Amino acid sequence: MSDEQAHERENLTYSLFGQAIRELAQQVADDGYEPDIILSIARGGLFVAGGLGYALDVKNLHVMNVEFYTGVGETLAMPVMLPPVPNVVDLSRKKVLIADDVADTGKTLKLVQDFCAEHVAEARSAVVYEKPHSLVKCDYVWKRTDQWINFPWSVEPPVVRREGQVLDA
Repeated sequence: MSDEQAHERENLTYSLFGQAIRELAQQVADDGYEPDIILSIARGGLFVAGGLGYALDVKNLHVMNVEFYTGVGETLAMPVMLPPVPNVVDLSRKKVLIADDVADTGKTLKLVQDFCAEHVAEARSAVVYEKPHSLVKCDYVWKRTDQWINFPWSVEPPVVRREGQVLDA
């Protein structure tokens, strides 16, 4: 890989994100999958789940907080599920669509899929981007790339920095 390729990035705009969500939702609909619940992996998956919820007419949205990436290319050793964990009673015997922005290593998605496997009737995954080295091959993918992705919600630095506030919850 050349130095120029190493610095290339996938740039997703809000406008292109809207198109991606519609196309991702169409894949789910064309497949005949009718989820009872969309389970979002926070934080990036919140945007995806909200868009898919509207496009697929699913009002039952849940959030799972998972901490893995701590910076560009910086991760914890393993993803960690943070409270509050979804109530398994709410998920039992349901068809679940797990939504996230990217399947990079796939470790976060695998953690959530393993959690769901014990509690739901069926779980499928939908992501905007999937990397070729992901442990999890998602059911619905808008685009595959091996580049770092600049998402419109995370390309700018935070307005304020709050150290350690998530893991202290």
